[in-house]
Amino acid sequence: MSPDLLRLDLLVPALMYCALLWWVGRGLSWAAKLTTAVVTLGLIVLVVMVERARH
Repeated sequence: MSPDLLRLDLLVPALMYCALLWWVGRGLSWAAKLTTAVVTLGLIVLVVMVERARH
């Protein structure tokens, strides 16, 4: 496994996000949960791309 695939600075926030989404989304419908997940993950990807473009 390459070192880039096991980066804790990316893995830990992703796991925390999944736990938070589960906790907050207990009362949401599946469509609302899916929409929330897609929007948030899109924002995370955008931030990572901007951060990597700076270096």
